[in-house]
Amino acid sequence: MGQELCAKTVQPGCSCYRCSEGGEAHSCRRSQPETMEAAFKLTDLKEASCSMTSFHPRGRQDVRAQKFKSKRPRSNSDSFQEEDLRQGFQWRKSLPFGAASSYLNLEKLGEGSYATVYKGISRINGQLVALKVISMNAEEGVPFTAIREASLLKGLKHANIVLLHDIIHTKETLTFVFEYMHTDLAQYMSQHPGGLHPHNVRLFMFQLLRGLAYIHHQHVLHRDLKPQNLLISHLGELKLADFGLARAKSIPSQTYSSEVVTLWYRPPDALLGATEYSSELDIWGAGCIFIEMFQGQPLFPGVSNILEQLEKIWEVLGVPTEDTWPGVSKLPNYNP
Repeated sequence: MGQELCAKTVQPGCSCYRCSEGGEAHSCRRSQPETMEAAFKLTDLKEASCSMTSFHPRGRQDVRAQKFKSKRPRSNSDSFQEEDLRQGFQWRKSLPFGAASSYLNLEKLGEGSYATVYKGISRINGQLVALKVISMNAEEGVPFTAIREASLLKGLKHANIVLLHDIIHTKETLTFVFEYMHTDLAQYMSQHPGGLHPHNVRLFMFQLLRGLAYIHHQHVLHRDLKPQNLLISHLGELKLADFGLARAKSIPSQTYSSEVVTLWYRPPDALLGATEYSSELDIWGAGCIFIEMFQGQPLFPGVSNILEQLEKIWEVLGVPTEDTWPGVSKLPNYNP
């Protein structure tokens, strides 16, 4: 039975559905993030449930709202102080920041090329955190990508940028303590195959572009936009993460390395070897993610090499010429 979005929003942050074949069956689900515009709501993450007694297409709509009890305080770190954890450990505000003893590892979340990420909890306040543990080479020391990420994130404070709480430096490791986020966009899309609801696409895209607008205003390029680097909280908040490839930029564009951005989300000029680019590098990736959210699969799913990735793009947009793209023939890897 098909569903369509009602023309009227009954409560702030709550959009309801009605059966397209009749007016009586009516139910809606809502999430009310305190930090986000009431016009947006995430249909697939449930914080509360509304049940409608009756639906009047031209009249008043009466709604009963039932709020579920939650042990979780509302916070940017998605705190969830489980009772068994509270009984096993004592939270001490006197514990210092910057100390490994102030955090407890709960479980391993993932592993990358130079870091392992754990779900953790702060012994200071009981908040859930994400611990990005970077192993340091005895000869090379701290990876440059980690230094770059830390230096940039310390200066980026925005609702759609992942928050860096703390940095722990020991002889063997460097640990970044981030706010904990429920999932990422890649996992979220895999849990909702076939494309996301238009409301969710609008919600996520608004936040993605708002985050990009902020970092671009701060003269920073992310340079590695992909669904895995867009984190989502239980409230539906989307935040840009993984600034290991990001760097400060100048306006107009400057010469940088072309080895940036995962192939599927890399613009054709970068694939063709261009080393001069600006914010359009991130905007192309955002556009690819926008289409992917709608259709449920990547827009340009190449496999392993640049040539195949370009062919995927040409299949959709056509092969560029000097008439359609002035200057394309001057790019290093252009081969008509």
